[in-house]
Amino acid sequence: MSLTYTWELTGLKKQSGDSVTDAVVQTYWKCTGIDADGNSGTFSGATPFDLSTIDPDSFTPYEELTEAQVLGWVEAAAASYMDHINEQIEKQIALEMLPQTEVAEDAFPWKVVS
Repeated sequence: MSLTYTWELTGLKKQSGDSVTDAVVQTYWKCTGIDADGNSGTFSGATPFDLSTIDPDSFTPYEELTEAQVLGWVEAAAASYMDHINEQIEKQIALEMLPQTEVAEDAFPWKVVS
């Protein structure tokens, strides 16, 4: 299944340490996949970043960060489990194309209605 993906940040947490101020240490995001027919599925995730691993010499101040930069960090971190993300999105699309209907126990065809 060929999908077009869009990534979106839905939340951030920041923290200051000895050598950096307002460093992003947690991201919340969603990845949406859309097929050629417009069916879509979304996977939401959270990616932490360890304050102790931030290099103060290449640190970008919080107020200078761009969405593309932070999404780049997230996408790089998510690359190791992108197959899982794709599977979940594809399952949602399959259910959108062929929806399932939950049947309550009292609606089974062999139940006698009194």
